[in-house]
Amino acid sequence: MDASGPDGGQPNERAAALREIAAAVNACTDCDLYKGATRAVPGEGNPYAEVMFIGEGPGFHEDRLGRPFVGPAGQFLDQLIRSIGLERKDVFIANVVKHRPPNNRDPLPSEIAACKKWLDRQIDIIRPRVIVTLGRYSMNRYFPGQSISRIHGQPRRVGDVWVVPMYHPAAALHQASLRRTIETDFQQVRVVLDRLAKEQQAQQAAMPEPEPQQMRLL
Repeated sequence: MDASGPDGGQPNERAAALREIAAAVNACTDCDLYKGATRAVPGEGNPYAEVMFIGEGPGFHEDRLGRPFVGPAGQFLDQLIRSIGLERKDVFIANVVKHRPPNNRDPLPSEIAACKKWLDRQIDIIRPRVIVTLGRYSMNRYFPGQSISRIHGQPRRVGDVWVVPMYHPAAALHQASLRRTIETDFQQVRVVLDRLAKEQQAQQAAMPEPEPQQMRLL
């Protein structure tokens, strides 16, 4: 993972800040999830990622390794990321809760609220241009009261960020008919990235060229 960034900041500055958050998450006891977990799963990836994925909570494999999306759903996510011309090392992956809920149950509102500060800080540090929510619990962070079956695959601007709500990759493992839907929806991430790139190019082209400075003779 390349921790140097394009914004002129000190190399490793964001990486160091994310490591501090990870250490705090590993020691966090703000809700009861830590009691039944093997390891915390703070999140991982490129500190300068343009795209950030937010899932729901760690599962069995993630709980054992302390890394997000490393089981079968994670393997599918890796395929999806490659389908839009990126690699896992290019993005950042996190969850709305940082410890595994017992028996993979849904995270409770109080647990999501307790973990919100960690996710908020990660987003503030990384400053992604696109956030992909994976599942309804991460979707509710940006679109409360909405139905994922109605808005999946529809990019929406939320403040300075494009948010693309998606079904969780695990849904395709339980319901094979959703696999094609998820694969199709995922291409919207590439569409948004290409749009942002064109906007940036247009802005740069519109900037006036600096006037040449006349050489002064001493």
